[in-house]
Amino acid sequence: MSERDELLGGLILELRRGTIVLSVLSQMENPMYGYALVQNLSDKKITVEANTLYPLLRRLEKQGLLKSEWETSGTKPRKYYVRTQLGAEVYQELKKHWENIVDSMNKLLNGEVEMNETIEK
Repeated sequence: MSERDELLGGLILELRRGTIVLSVLSQMENPMYGYALVQNLSDKKITVEANTLYPLLRRLEKQGLLKSEWETSGTKPRKYYVRTQLGAEVYQELKKHWENIVDSMNKLLNGEVEMNETIEK
């Protein structure tokens, strides 16, 4: 792998890391277990490794954004996670911030300037 490829790979990883929490919270309106969440995100072209996801789910639960419940009636016990009320509120706020960031970045990357901005020469 070239130095350029390594550098680019690291930068892409940094970009992705910032979106994982929002991606996970967006999918947790209904109870879901970890592997199903990995598959669900993958189907939507968001790749998250299990070794990244499970610690994140535990952290979000500890922060009160998710709650979990074990389902033991099936052949294999599974821990299901779902957003809490706080998680839903935080998700909505993060979503608004994300939309603003995307809008601003699109303008920046396309060379657009807001009419109310002042450009000093």
